[in-house]
Amino acid sequence: MARVAIVTGGTRGIGAAISVGLKDAGYNVAATYGGNDEAANAFKEKTGIAVYKWDVGNFEACQAGIAQVETDLGPTEILVNNAGITRDAMFHRMKPEAWGAVITTNLDSVFNMTRNVIEGMRERGFGRIIAISSVNGQKGQMGQSNYAAAKAGLIGFCKSLAQENAFKGITVNVVSPGYIATEMVKAVPEEVLKTKILPLIPVGRLGEPEEVARCVTFLASDDAGYITGSTLSANGGQYMA
Repeated sequence: MARVAIVTGGTRGIGAAISVGLKDAGYNVAATYGGNDEAANAFKEKTGIAVYKWDVGNFEACQAGIAQVETDLGPTEILVNNAGITRDAMFHRMKPEAWGAVITTNLDSVFNMTRNVIEGMRERGFGRIIAISSVNGQKGQMGQSNYAAAKAGLIGFCKSLAQENAFKGITVNVVSPGYIATEMVKAVPEEVLKTKILPLIPVGRLGEPEEVARCVTFLASDDAGYITGSTLSANGGQYMA
């Protein structure tokens, strides 16, 4: 029977590519989303992937949502913590609400989701947990102290969780994308892309969402069973750690 994978923020952008990539690799995928019903329904119609709506920043909502997925599809064996938002501002102008919203959605959600699947994974002796960080969580970025803090926190979380669960057959890894050709990045003015962003990327182009998805699909596979606590950078050489 196909293994069940949950992808948070799995109906748009990088998350949508991950959901499709896992489905194409033979997994039974559940894609979660937070608010855009129209986009989620269009994604479901196009791909046939099951979609579920809940707030990943709320522990009880995650508990109930995962329970519903497991009733519908079976026990969660792969969890991709991808959901994320930005609320950019220079720190001296940042409001507490902007800090809290990003930390809740981008970092607290990883606790909420992972805590609700980890015991089942340990009991079954198998699991793949993959978190989507960012190049800006590795190197920092002006105007993104909240985002960078959350994405850096994912890396420490995954290294610690990997040590706790390796002997239970559970691997925990991070994929850290650079600038990827999503709707958000494509909305950046072309002149800014050409003069400010692309010159920082040695390969000279934006990444594609499918390239990130292939990293996730590999880490979810049996072939990656000896890889845990690692961060796989997919940034075109922009930052080498």
